[in-house]
Amino acid sequence: MVTTTSSWKTTKSEEIFTAAQKLMPGGVSSPVRAFKSVGGQPIVFDQVKGAYIWDVDGNQYIDYVGTWGPAICGHAHPEVIVALHDALGKGTSFGAPSALENVLAQKVIDAVPSIEMVRFVNSGTEACMGVLRLMRAFTGRDKIIKFEGCYHGHADMFLVKAGSGVATLGLPDSPGVPKSTTRDTLTAPYNDIEAVKALFKDNPDTIAGVILEPVVGNSGFIPPDTGFLEGLREITKEYGALLMFDEVMTGFRIAYGGAQEKFGVTPDLTTLGKVIGGGLPVGAYGGREDIMSMVAPAGPMYQAGTLSGNPLAMTAGIETLKLLEKPGTYEQLDKITKKLTDGLLQVAKETGQTVSTGQISAMFGMFFTGETVHNYEDAKKSDLTKFQSFHRGMLERGIYLAPSQFEAGFTSLAHTEEDIDRTLAAAKEVMSSL
Repeated sequence: MVTTTSSWKTTKSEEIFTAAQKLMPGGVSSPVRAFKSVGGQPIVFDQVKGAYIWDVDGNQYIDYVGTWGPAICGHAHPEVIVALHDALGKGTSFGAPSALENVLAQKVIDAVPSIEMVRFVNSGTEACMGVLRLMRAFTGRDKIIKFEGCYHGHADMFLVKAGSGVATLGLPDSPGVPKSTTRDTLTAPYNDIEAVKALFKDNPDTIAGVILEPVVGNSGFIPPDTGFLEGLREITKEYGALLMFDEVMTGFRIAYGGAQEKFGVTPDLTTLGKVIGGGLPVGAYGGREDIMSMVAPAGPMYQAGTLSGNPLAMTAGIETLKLLEKPGTYEQLDKITKKLTDGLLQVAKETGQTVSTGQISAMFGMFFTGETVHNYEDAKKSDLTKFQSFHRGMLERGIYLAPSQFEAGFTSLAHTEEDIDRTLAAAKEVMSSL
């Protein structure tokens, strides 16, 4: 049953979060979880299963966050859990090679067009840090181009006009980041190929490469305009720079081979995370063999990690990719997500609200604006106050959405048409009251 406003109580969540604020900065281990941009206190999870969450007060929610992307098969999928139980019996970490790394590496290489060799790490941030160093090592150049509102983890060099929690909390470029660290980070608006051309023209021999989310998920859901990715591919080749797709979010989510398969544009390097760990901490970067051969111990560019390639993360990733390989998987994900976004548009029309929505496979977004959102500046023009009220109303009715306008939403193989119908019924109630 979907929780209703009359029965929704969060007493235990409030008690736990109040205590947490004395123990951890802001009471959380990652900023967006604190609900700063949507108001109220966050709910505290007790358990998850399939498409659902239960909080410590016993309320059930339909989940459209999916632990921020990894739960594409649904939470705690039984086949993944069984495999993890077996792996646990052999130990949680080896700090040494295991055959499981070979299995997952081969699956990644077979699936992702740009990847000929791969290095496993422990997070998306770590993957982006490693690949940035690799881009500079391979080209002998220092500057990179990133896009406003794209988030590539919390490393110093990426906290320039970043999206995700930085956008959610309204923070400027983060205190504690030396100007010397970011002086070689150039920025352009997403979907603005002319701005990129201008940066290359002004810095013709010093740009190591371009890094971007091929589909932005950290400023809300923003797809690439027609020709944008192709334009980046052409201009990087022209100037001898590298093109890097950050597919931590889109990898294995919008297509089995990621955005590069979906749009037919192959970068030189790719970062991955989330789905390839099946819900356990993981990250990876990979690309052309000649570039990846620069990575130690094959080459001189050093990067290491104690828990990299640990057997639990490898096991969960392998089992998750096996599930995603099954015929009809992405057709099912696309069908259920399209039903949701089309339904939200219809509900908005019926209730007199102005929204824009979008989706690719199991990734979606909605803005309270009538304009097409092409980049972060467009996203900031949406009605954030209205989103805050919408988020709270949906939460009270048992629908868990990302607690920020500047985050994409996610569906899974566990979501049913009944779940979507219940979500749209709740959305109609809430939008009618805005």
